[in-house]
Formats: sequence, C-alpha cells, structure tokens
Amino acid sequence: MSARRVAGIDCGTNSIRLLIADIDDDGRLHDVVRRMEVVRLGEGVDRTGRLADAAIERTRAALADYTAQIREHGAEAIRMVATSASRDAANAADFTAMVEAVLGQAPEVITGDEEARLSFTGAVATLPAHDGQRLLIDIGGGSTEFVRGTGGDVIAAISVDVGCVRMTERHLRSDPPGPAEMDAATADITGIADRALAVADPGREATELVAVAGTATTVAAISLGLPAYDPDAIDGTRLTYEQVAKVTADLAAADHAARLAIPVMHPGRADVIVGGALVLRTIMERSGIGEVLISEHDILDGIALSA
Repeated sequence: MSARRVAGIDCGTNSIRLLIADIDDDGRLHDVVRRMEVVRLGEGVDRTGRLADAAIERTRAALADYTAQIREHGAEAIRMVATSASRDAANAADFTAMVEAVLGQAPEVITGDEEARLSFTGAVATLPAHDGQRLLIDIGGGSTEFVRGTGGDVIAAISVDVGCVRMTERHLRSDPPGPAEMDAATADITGIADRALAVADPGREATELVAVAGTATTVAAISLGLPAYDPDAIDGTRLTYEQVAKVTADLAAADHAARLAIPVMHPGRADVIVGGALVLRTIMERSGIGEVLISEHDILDGIALSA
C-alpha cells in the first residue's frame, strides 16, 4: 500500500487547526498530527469589520509552529483554507501577507458554499452508511454551514453568519448571560436558521442531523460526563434534543470560571460555548430532527483530502 502525506490547515474565526495525514490508495486519511489552537482571529470583526493586529499576531505564532511541524513530517502537499473572519475583514490583505511570509504560500479564502461542501466531504468520509439524506451543520466562530446530501454527494448548501464568537460578542455580554440576552440571541439565531433551512432543506427531506466542529463535540463531551476530552469517545455519539437543551441551560447558568472548570472544556472556548450551544439547540428545534450525530471529522479532513 502506498500513501501520500498531505497537510491541511483550517483557519476560522475562533481557532486554527492542523492535520498532517497519509492518504491511502482507498482515499482514507490516517492521522499523523492533529492540532488545534484557539487564536480568536475574528475577535471584534462583527463590530469593527477588521482583523485586530493582536489577533493576526496570535495566528502568526500558531502558524509558525504548524509550518515547522509540516516540514518536519515531510508533507508533499499543503492546503490552507481561511473562512468566515477572513471573508468579512476589510484588512484581509494583511492576514494574507502574514501567511505568505510564514507558510510560503497564500491561504485560500473560500466562499461559504465551498466551506460547506468541504465540511460535508470531511465528515461523511468516516460516517456509517445512511439510507436517507443527511443534514450536516458545522458551527464555527463566525459562521455556520448547513449542507444536505446523500452518500458523499451534496444536494444543497448554505453558509450563514451565525457562530459562537459572533453571537457572544453581539448578545451574550454578561457573565453569566441574563435572560434578555439569551432571548435576543435565540431570536437572532432562529431567524437566521430558518432562512438557512429554507435553502438547505426546504422540504425537510433530511432524516439524520450531523453536527461537527468544537461546539458540538464539546457539548457531547459534557453530556457524556467525560473526565477528559476524548475524541474517540465523542466521535459517533448521538444526542437527543433534551440532552443538548440540558447542557445549554447548564452552561448558560454557569459563570466563566465554572465553565472553565469543566474537565473537557478548552480554555479558549469557555467564553463562547454558551453562544455555540444555543446555535446547536436552536437548529435542532427548527429542523424538527430530535437527535444529532456528533462527528470529530469535519472541514479539516475535507481540506486534507483535497490537498
């Protein structure tokens, strides 16, 4: 069996992630290195329309570390994708110049539609077979992708500006957030989710809901009561709406220190997890699908596969 070593980098609003993997003859990924750093590139973008200098510097430091690992492990091809924050920022050229200087190539600032399709490709590659159509949601920091498909084929996709960082900065400013803030965030998410579902699944044909990325996997880890974050235990978990609603309510009632003390909580996610959980809960409500399948595989796997 021959294998080709590739590297994928996903730079979103909240985190930057690296996957170095070998692709075998059957097109399956075998992880060599998988890493995530919370750099909050999109800090303040919803309000200012610009990437902050400090946020670009945090991202530069993480990317320099990733670049060294890519060279050490001898990846033959590299693809770096930048998503919501980079699409929205007026000074995205500053970010691009930084990446070129560090990585030696420019990032691809992809459209929301391509982001959605890469998420679907990465997730379904490892999911068990499903007879009907799936609706996949990728909840990020600045955007959420809705993708409906069957097998590995995408039928409809849309990316919308609702995510854990954006909702937190826009609505959830108290610690813990107050009822009026939660109501405002819920109303905002509901309106956007309804518009997205009208495009992604207007006939409500999807029979399985799949959620990927850090918000969903963290909610699953909390619901499972894990003593530490364990991707193998989380991957493939099915949560009911009632379980997601309970975790959301518990997180919303806790202050930042209490959320930070949860064993599975990444320190860089504690301040935005309420917004993310609220997005997941609301999408489940509006889709009418009462159970969600959690996948640890997402756009990062899709990026690596496409490299």
